[in-house]
Amino acid sequence: MSSTTTFPRPLFLLRGGNRPDDAVAFITALRDRFEAGAGESGKARPLLVPIGPGEDAEAVKSDLARRLDPHSPAIDPEVDLLLRTSGSTTGTGALVAMSMRALTASARATHARLGGPGSWVLALPAQHVAGLQVVMRSLLAGRAPVVADTSRGFSPDALADAITRALATRPGDPVRVSLVPTQLVRALAPGQERARAALARVDAVLLGGAAADPALLERARAAGVRVVTTYGMSETGGGCIYDGVPLDGVEVRIENPDGDGVGRVVLAGPVLAHGYAERGAGLAPSAGAAVFRERSDPAARRDLLTSDIGKLIDGTDGVRRLAVLGRVDDVIITGGIKVVPREVEQALTALGGVAEACVVGVPDAQWGSAVAAAVVPESTAKPGDRRVWAKQLRAAARQRLDGAHAPKRIVVVDALPLRGPGKVDRLAVARLADEAGALAQDSA
Repeated sequence: MSSTTTFPRPLFLLRGGNRPDDAVAFITALRDRFEAGAGESGKARPLLVPIGPGEDAEAVKSDLARRLDPHSPAIDPEVDLLLRTSGSTTGTGALVAMSMRALTASARATHARLGGPGSWVLALPAQHVAGLQVVMRSLLAGRAPVVADTSRGFSPDALADAITRALATRPGDPVRVSLVPTQLVRALAPGQERARAALARVDAVLLGGAAADPALLERARAAGVRVVTTYGMSETGGGCIYDGVPLDGVEVRIENPDGDGVGRVVLAGPVLAHGYAERGAGLAPSAGAAVFRERSDPAARRDLLTSDIGKLIDGTDGVRRLAVLGRVDDVIITGGIKVVPREVEQALTALGGVAEACVVGVPDAQWGSAVAAAVVPESTAKPGDRRVWAKQLRAAARQRLDGAHAPKRIVVVDALPLRGPGKVDRLAVARLADEAGALAQDSA
């Protein structure tokens, strides 16, 4: 699907997803570019633009014609892809100018960390960076990824089938899969014995795209599932921090740490994108927005001031690890006190019967912002009257959290709203909590 706009490079829209036919076409196009090598000066090859399986190509072209900056880093011949982020917090995604060189550096570093190449199961949409990296690691290993068809929604049985096929294709070859937390929650749910057993047979389950809840990690490891938590983003070609430790060549530091060592996470290394490609990128960015910055270091020409806050923690094994605490713009100021949503989410999922939780701030006349939460009950939990159960959860949370952190509102939902590759849509959660305020308001 070629396209011409006022942008000086031709665009080629590449349909992703997990439908087998779409996946084959996507993999073929990536293989052709991978085998072609880095772009040469003066040769403007088409810029690959991964899009979703159900997206209107004409609408995407129109959006790109409006948003692409003809003077952005995307005009660099070394740039091969234009990645569109999900905008799960802001509602508006960015356009990221990414090179095959950076994606390959990430794939090589992943292989080095995991002990060498292996076979991969593609269970995430190929158009998003986590799925794209599964394809890249497979190409680098000389193997075709095994596709778990999630075109009609994620199915633990489909995941189990794909893992079984991957294990049978190359006996003895390590099999790996990348998932987001919501997928792992569903695969480990009661009644999903096939998926749980299949996951226990793989070499590694890379878990990223959102915060990994400690209770979920505990359940996974108790089931024999070897989970590797990952942290990264489209701007870093996917996960670049594994279990808190940077991949080879990746630098991490904390900018302007406070007395507790908490500050903005800064990343650098060969996995970084060239920059943002939309009009106005970098001009008076909003507070908390991610920013690419040029450096004089020839080994790392730029760094990325991320939108995340975190701290570096020295382990008892002498290894320094990154702990990501959340996004700058996720922090809730309630009654003058800063509340990091992740801390509240972890307290809620530690309560009996709670499978998932998302905590947001909603406008409140008394507190400025009130801490609100959407929770998903475990499949075996039968809360009955959800309003009564929400009150019980708030009471239980107050036993674990101080007054500022304890949710003032809780709404019970069947599933958290998602966008992109499976990230929780915090804007949608805030709307749910606001609409349910009359039902779940805690005046205490």
